[in-house]
Amino acid sequence: MKPTAGTPVIEWHETLDSTNSEVRRRIRELDNLSVTAALRQTAGRGRGTHRWCSAAGENLTFSVLLRFSTAKPLPGLLPPLAAADQQLITDITTLSLLAFLREEGVQARIKWPNDIWVDERKICGILVENILRGPWVESSIVGIGLNLNQRRFPDNLPNPTSLSLLTGRKYDLSATLERCCAIYAEYIHKMSDAEGRKSLAEAFKQHVFILEESRQQGLDEAIARFEASF
Repeated sequence: MKPTAGTPVIEWHETLDSTNSEVRRRIRELDNLSVTAALRQTAGRGRGTHRWCSAAGENLTFSVLLRFSTAKPLPGLLPPLAAADQQLITDITTLSLLAFLREEGVQARIKWPNDIWVDERKICGILVENILRGPWVESSIVGIGLNLNQRRFPDNLPNPTSLSLLTGRKYDLSATLERCCAIYAEYIHKMSDAEGRKSLAEAFKQHVFILEESRQQGLDEAIARFEASF
């Protein structure tokens, strides 16, 4: 059955190099809103050259494939999205994750451009890779790493946290991913008209912050030292 805009289809893997890389390899055979998840990533990726490190089987590492119509709406695909408006993909992704965390009693915010922080600690990283066709977004691979059950992190990893550390509870990976995807689908529907897109952009602005330059530089240096230790 091909998924509609309201029914993400989740495919679990024991081990992958990277869920984003797997989606890109199979992009022609995967349907709109297909979700590729892995219990373990051997080469998880963040923005730029950064790595995403996650304890195997403890957190959510997954990628969502969004397929858009180009120029005019087509059955089974999302409405056309101009390349100039591709920031909306980050908007729906970050805002849906904030909504999920609120359900769990956790107030979070968006650190520019697309990390999720709780207070001063990072709980989630996002990697959006868009594929353009002329002036349109043809597809988008949205990679998400959400720290769920991990309670011990490397000493030299700067400012991590997890949902379990924040709430004291342990989470079922499959059920939690299904809930995250259901909320994500709700936010995707908001991209279907101009009013919804405007509300998404406004909500993103309300929840995003930019780290001061000196603190960002210090964080970048700490991340570089951590990644150099591998």
